[in-house]
Amino acid sequence: MTRVTVWNEFVHEQENDTVAEIYPDGIHAVIADALEAGGFDVETATLHEPEHGLTEDVLAETDVLTWWGHAAHDQVEDEIVERVKHHVLEGMGLLVLHSGHFSKVFKSLMGTTCNLKWREAGETERLWVTDPAHPIAEGLPESFEVPEAEMYGEHFDIPQPDALVFNSWFEGGETFRSGCVFHRGKGRIFYFRPGHETYPIYHQDEVRQILRNAAEWAARDDDAPDITRGNAEPVEDIDTSDDRTVH
Repeated sequence: MTRVTVWNEFVHEQENDTVAEIYPDGIHAVIADALEAGGFDVETATLHEPEHGLTEDVLAETDVLTWWGHAAHDQVEDEIVERVKHHVLEGMGLLVLHSGHFSKVFKSLMGTTCNLKWREAGETERLWVTDPAHPIAEGLPESFEVPEAEMYGEHFDIPQPDALVFNSWFEGGETFRSGCVFHRGKGRIFYFRPGHETYPIYHQDEVRQILRNAAEWAARDDDAPDITRGNAEPVEDIDTSDDRTVH
């Protein structure tokens, strides 16, 4: 069974009554519920736990980590960021959700500012499936609407995605690359835009299906062959008698 750790800074829910009403047990609890409904083995972790709940033992047992953060990016310890990054490069999947685009973890893995335009006006978002053959889009219609959303607009300062699964249009006219796939080392990364805390987006069926599809796609593959790196023996016979040959 695929093991998922759902990470959430868990700040807004304790400070904002609107967020607490939508997510009384935290955004992480609703995301975990969506994944458990898909048959995943789910644990949760939050910012104020020791080591942010992301100990070496936890990450070693995690096939996919989901990341939601917004108000406390700077409170995430650099040591934990490097620990998460190491596990992604070694094959742990990572789902970066909504404002997690500005997390230390995502920016480190992308190597860019990950900045963008934004507007919070409760406007309609329409997500279009731009890659219907991708496993993350399985079972979804050609497009669907999020009735109320925070707008994110281009330019989104990220590297060119390996695949673009979803593209969003907003009522105010902007568009945004809202479902982006990346590979880093052995790890698979999916950035998914919808999920602002003051709207019940993670209760929406299509969004919950995308979370399940993405977790299945991103999961660590323990059977994947090791990639050969470092000093390598030649595949064909060659003369290695030269004094400059490194053995």
